[in-house]
Amino acid sequence: MQTGNNVLIGGFIITGNANKKVIVRGIGPSLPISIADRLADPVLELHGPNGSLITSNDNWKDTQQIEIRNSGLAPSNDLESAIVATLAPGPYTAILRGKNGTTGVGLVEMYDLDVASDSKLANISSRGFVETGNDVMIAGFIFGNGTNSEKVIIRAIGPTLTGSGIANVLADPTLDLHDGNGTLMMSNDNWKGDANQEAQILATGLPPSNDLESAIVTTLPPGPYTAIVAGKNGGSGVALVEVYHLP
Repeated sequence: MQTGNNVLIGGFIITGNANKKVIVRGIGPSLPISIADRLADPVLELHGPNGSLITSNDNWKDTQQIEIRNSGLAPSNDLESAIVATLAPGPYTAILRGKNGTTGVGLVEMYDLDVASDSKLANISSRGFVETGNDVMIAGFIFGNGTNSEKVIIRAIGPTLTGSGIANVLADPTLDLHDGNGTLMMSNDNWKGDANQEAQILATGLPPSNDLESAIVTTLPPGPYTAIVAGKNGGSGVALVEVYHLP
């Protein structure tokens, strides 16, 4: 995670008819020690559907300490950030940056604290600067509400971002999907590269706009999964990884 347009941006969409209680976290110091350049002091912002700032947090014990502890998901380091909020259906954005312009590897997370409500987290996304090695973009997601499998499309977007005025985009993103044990399940370079997958991707109504972008459609049982976005042949740049829950 860098500065300016290259901070870490996590988006999520709440669908349904009811408000949804969530916790959003900004993690850095407690990342594994194998990651040498961890973000020392993350600062977290939560923005609403119109882009306006709802609230922000630097150190999680500064505000909402009781609510955060009661969620069972309090960060393990006092310098990390967290926000508990009850949100109406709509799109939201969490922005994670380093305090005082610092940089490093950070993690932004969203957790559903009310799985019984008549709403769901139907889409999550993260935008950031993809480098190489440990500094590729890693998106984790968990299915755990019930025993049924869930159908998803996962996308890795790069060239299309230039249309939003973003410079230095990832020219040719690659996408890997791993299970909870870290085993590679599926991978994709260009989303039209496999005829069967291309047909499934088109059927979702969510195909990437650029042929060099990547996508995977699959059905997954409950459990944790990881999508990894890297640049082909060691490329770097700004990219977006998205996970959509499909009907």
